[in-house]
Amino acid sequence: MEDFTEFQEEEFSGQLNSQIIRRILAQLKPHWVWALGFLVMISIVSLLDSYFTYLNKEIIDRGVAVGDLAEVARIMVPYGLLMLLQAAAVFGFIYLTGVLGEKVRYDLRKKMFNHLQRLSLSYYNRTPVGWIISRVNSDSDRVAELVTWGLLDVTWGVTNILTAVVFMALINWRLTILVGLTVPILIVVASWFQKKIIKEYREVRKINSRITGAYNENITGVRVTKSLGREEANLREFGGLTSEMHRAGFRAAWLSALFLPVVQLISSFGLGAVIWFGGLQVQIGGMTIGGISAFVTYITLMLFPVQEMARVFAEMQQAVASAERIFSLLDANPTVVDRPGARDPGTLAGDIRFENVTFAYDDAPEEEVLSDFDLHVKQGETIALVGPTGGGKSTIVNLVCRFYEPTRGRVLIGDVDYTEYTLHGIQSRVGVVLQTPHLFSGSVRENICYGRLDASDAEVEQAAKLAGAHDFIANLDKGYEAEVGEGGNLLSLGQKQLISLARAVLADPEIFVMDEATSSVDTLTEALIQKGMETMMKGRTSFIIAHRLSTIRRADRILVIEKGRIAESGSHAELLRQRGHYYNLYTQQFREELTREQDPFLAGRVAPAEG
Repeated sequence: MEDFTEFQEEEFSGQLNSQIIRRILAQLKPHWVWALGFLVMISIVSLLDSYFTYLNKEIIDRGVAVGDLAEVARIMVPYGLLMLLQAAAVFGFIYLTGVLGEKVRYDLRKKMFNHLQRLSLSYYNRTPVGWIISRVNSDSDRVAELVTWGLLDVTWGVTNILTAVVFMALINWRLTILVGLTVPILIVVASWFQKKIIKEYREVRKINSRITGAYNENITGVRVTKSLGREEANLREFGGLTSEMHRAGFRAAWLSALFLPVVQLISSFGLGAVIWFGGLQVQIGGMTIGGISAFVTYITLMLFPVQEMARVFAEMQQAVASAERIFSLLDANPTVVDRPGARDPGTLAGDIRFENVTFAYDDAPEEEVLSDFDLHVKQGETIALVGPTGGGKSTIVNLVCRFYEPTRGRVLIGDVDYTEYTLHGIQSRVGVVLQTPHLFSGSVRENICYGRLDASDAEVEQAAKLAGAHDFIANLDKGYEAEVGEGGNLLSLGQKQLISLARAVLADPEIFVMDEATSSVDTLTEALIQKGMETMMKGRTSFIIAHRLSTIRRADRILVIEKGRIAESGSHAELLRQRGHYYNLYTQQFREELTREQDPFLAGRVAPAEG
């Protein structure tokens, strides 16, 4: 299992960042009408809560205390009407908040998905899948909850406190000042807890990313796990991750739980002071029974929002930790981008030249994979690349596809530096078939026309015939409408490879790349793929990477790539006559094939890939 500690995630520390808070609130901007609507509704609910308490005071002082039932009845009429208004406002804010939450969640996920499409291949090479999935799923949920229900609770709490203070001041301004003395203490306590809680929740989010990645890897690699009996070892490794998560989550939950009773304890001192001072005021006639009753209710109205905001405050720490990682993803810049003034090439017809190309990957800039590399490929020529693993074969084709760009030097297509062309203009005209083909959930037909959605059924079937895939597809229960399963798991590797080749045929690229496409299939499927390859390569500039040399014998030119340089170059026959590295590779594989033919157990098995 992958060691997720190797991924050096960006560290986030310090207090709440005003810039992060502004960016979180900015998610509401496209939907400000909905946000304003629920804020108005919750403010009406809060205002009416405080006004009802004031009406209760009036009922006690002007009705119950003096025995005037008519006055009680008169006050109850507006009381009842306002209750209906409050019920409508409650319905309104719940509805508006729910809809707004879904809109914000959708927007965040759409932004991240669209941005992920623009990021370069290097980003995915260094970023675990689990980290990305956590950002798109759970982190977007937390941010959406904060800017809807969290903001609603804060608005309700602040409005409750402000309206309570106003009505308390109307009743007795001295007692109001006494209650206000507790506010600075609450602010200091909240600030201290904030620093501690957000630190723990940042750790929780970091570990959660690693756990999601471990889930993803164990599920996708379940066959390897079971075949090697790795269940217990994986369980121990996963247990270590979840134990770290438990410890960090426990510390965060303990601090969040402690915050609320501390707030209650401080508030209870204020309540006790009011009851004591209010009682003295009643004795000297400075305050009525209804007034002190209302005062105690107002303090309760203030205390409950403070308790709720304490809960929201704890959740806010988690949401901010999530938002930091969402914005980290959205702020990631692609390393390969269109240059100013880049244009669509119209066609990629023409020779391809590598001129003094040097390339090193971002994570190891000091290790040059290619160094002063030169290569001239004529239009329509088929070039085969062989050589040891790590020699630079895949790097060469990645540069041709412009998944990466040279660190130094340049690549020209038709005598034009290809950085003058748009990325889409180049990559939409390049077809790639990989060693491990990837199919998407859906039907066979949908996968074949994935790169050309407007293709007709006849064109799809013609592409499958050219790729050698039509016969096996026709034998499936539902033919071209058969489901391939997640990642194509309902098909064999060879069948997936043939569909992948048919997809490339249908896209009709001008440059064709085969990267180890036959290294893991049986000899019968290899023959079908080779037949499809011959169809694809007619009139196209093609690059083939292969360890099984039977795949590349018909190439116009074979290049042996070692340590980022061309060690040998020529046709199959020419290289055999040179008796160099290619000759050694070929004779070694030829001996292995003879051995398999003579051994019934090995007959028909795939030749192992040469290192």
